[in-house]
Amino acid sequence: MYVKKDYAVFKGTPGFSDQALNTHFALYEGYVTNINKLNDILVGMEKEDKFTTPEYAELNRRFGWEWNGMRLHEYYFENLVSGGKAIDTEGELHKKMVENFGSVAAWEKDFRAMGAMRGIGWVVLYYDKQAGELFNVWISEHDGGHFAGATPLLVMDVFEHAYFPDYGKDRASYIDVFMKNVDWGVVEKRFA
Repeated sequence: MYVKKDYAVFKGTPGFSDQALNTHFALYEGYVTNINKLNDILVGMEKEDKFTTPEYAELNRRFGWEWNGMRLHEYYFENLVSGGKAIDTEGELHKKMVENFGSVAAWEKDFRAMGAMRGIGWVVLYYDKQAGELFNVWISEHDGGHFAGATPLLVMDVFEHAYFPDYGKDRASYIDVFMKNVDWGVVEKRFA
């Protein structure tokens, strides 16, 4: 059984209203609830040997969507801190960003541009250890577009629920606030 994490400590963060955060937390809680419900149903179907039914197949497909909705929100909330925490300019992640993008500013320009693209979804800074490369990746839906085997380092939610309550259609202002509240210490730990 999965238990929702408590992100109430994030309330009071500049640029994120408590009302918007409460809505966002409730959405996250829904993913956790649905994971548990789906898991119970699937275990029951397995006990009844219903592996070849269309219902079993569809519920397993849905499980991935709900799982990634839960996990992406956890990454998102956990890579934020009120007031932000600066990146270590002597650290390995900083060096890798310069190596892969030319500069941290160039990486950030690319990350922000992806976040500003039309559509809903996520922007994730991934690190693929096998290739030794960083990638900014657009993910339209929770369960599609992920880089298999790569580690999510920084996750930004760009579904409307993340910014519309506070910024309306002004997604650029939301991205500014998001970037000001990134906890680069957490991101660097994910990279290590």
